[in-house]
Amino acid sequence: MARGPKKHLKRLNAPKAWMLDKLGGVYAPRPSTGPHKLRESLPLVIFLRNRLKYALTKAEVTKIVMQRLIKVDGKVRTDPTFPTGFMDVVQIEKTNETFRLIYDVKGRFTIHRITPEEAKYKLCKVKRVQVGTKGVPFLVTNDGRTIRYPDPLVKVHDTIQVDIASGKIMDFIKFDSGNLCMITGGRNLGRVGTVVSRERHPGSFDIVHIKDSLGHVFATRLNYVFIIGKGSKPYVSLPKGKGVKLSIADERNKRIAAKAAAGL
Repeated sequence: MARGPKKHLKRLNAPKAWMLDKLGGVYAPRPSTGPHKLRESLPLVIFLRNRLKYALTKAEVTKIVMQRLIKVDGKVRTDPTFPTGFMDVVQIEKTNETFRLIYDVKGRFTIHRITPEEAKYKLCKVKRVQVGTKGVPFLVTNDGRTIRYPDPLVKVHDTIQVDIASGKIMDFIKFDSGNLCMITGGRNLGRVGTVVSRERHPGSFDIVHIKDSLGHVFATRLNYVFIIGKGSKPYVSLPKGKGVKLSIADERNKRIAAKAAAGL
């Protein structure tokens, strides 16, 4: 009999994007319940220990977070398995570093350092728009925020720019063709391109066609499309590679060219 929520996560069942070695133990840190889903999140322990190498063990990560040194979206988090996810801003004031969790083209969360100016806001995708008690309109975002009295023009699938300190909406970007988007799921995870068109399939998944900066066109589900900019101007800085996926042959040629340049 399973009584209550699961408390463990086996190493082999952990998301591949965490890049944990297969033989490094039986278990992986199971993210706590929080604003992001288990398979779309990165626990703080993995970010601090495996990515930034600021700790060697989970015990050391616990010592770091318990000193209240780590802020996620402006709030101090003392849970080493707190699930950080797409577009979250992680601040470490002691080292004056700020990171935004964002996917690279391989679909992994990358270490993306940002300026303190950019750390003041984040982008959130609108999941639901409803009217609550006493006729108060509100919207729910992909990171579990509920924001009351939004602009009536904001609809589901749009993106809002949220001021982290106040939690207020600074700006919003409509889901329109011609706008820049990042893919947050499926096999095109982490790719960036402009929306070309949207196919409606009632009763099934709506499909969106997207074109990247090299002119490659690909299609994905509507749920995986996260608008990140108006026109071709992104509202957040993008990691190395700018979300353009190269074919295996192109990647090899780039590596060979880089090696040749280094050898000169």
